[in-house]
Amino acid sequence: MEIIDGKKVAAEIKESIKVEVASLLDQGKKAPHLAAVLVGDDPASHTYVAGKEKACHEVGFISSVYKLPASTKEADLLKVVEFLNNDDEVDGFIVQVPLPKHINETKILEAISPSKDVDGFHPANLGRMVTGLPTFLPATPFGILKLLEYYKIETEGKHCVVLGRSNIVGTPMSLLMSRKAYPGNCTVTICHTKTQNVKEICLTADILIAAVGQPNYVTEDMVKEGAVVIDVGMHRIPDEFKKSGFHLTGDVDFEKVAPKCKAISPVPGGVGPMTIVALIMNTFKAYKKEVY
Repeated sequence: MEIIDGKKVAAEIKESIKVEVASLLDQGKKAPHLAAVLVGDDPASHTYVAGKEKACHEVGFISSVYKLPASTKEADLLKVVEFLNNDDEVDGFIVQVPLPKHINETKILEAISPSKDVDGFHPANLGRMVTGLPTFLPATPFGILKLLEYYKIETEGKHCVVLGRSNIVGTPMSLLMSRKAYPGNCTVTICHTKTQNVKEICLTADILIAAVGQPNYVTEDMVKEGAVVIDVGMHRIPDEFKKSGFHLTGDVDFEKVAPKCKAISPVPGGVGPMTIVALIMNTFKAYKKEVY
């Protein structure tokens, strides 16, 4: 059983980007600039944006964060998006989701210029992904592809089961695993809340990608011997024995599932670091005008 170490892979990718950025700066060029808009006080969002800032500094990017109160009106948030769309100093930016209930998330994401949409959520970029054109892939699926590539996980002809159908992970992941490329060329089944016989379907998976949003949802009786399991979940579980008051767990019951796997990504330290590094890679693409 091999541990798919996202921290290690992310560190190597960041190091190569750092070297390239340093070379650009030596030539007198400006540093790539990634901005984030954070609305409200969601702890997970704050943690993610802090991780993004740290990664930017590590590779020599400029990072800026616009922190807005939860009471921010939709019209005011749209003005911030418009400002960033028109700011030539900013190469790419994200509006961190989830947004407060009174703000229409779709409306905000569609207002972001596709050429600066480094989260890959704009319909134009999702459309480019579907048709195989150069694009900004959604960060988590992009990070997972890089993990599969790094560990040389065989995907051609394999059965990939994706648990979850969100626009952020499940749906784009299923499309990417079915495309004519590597990683890809899988036969893909996507499971969701209305799927019957989920356990039986999971047992047929050569590659199981869990993005269901429920702690320890995938149990050992759902995974066949020799499967590759990618755990996208991240949950804070109260834990009085931890200094922080909680421990992190994924969508997969790691301790019991891991012994059955050919390879498995842990939580934390698996997909999480790769999501942030994928955002960095997308920003570098935007900086170099590789997509638009």
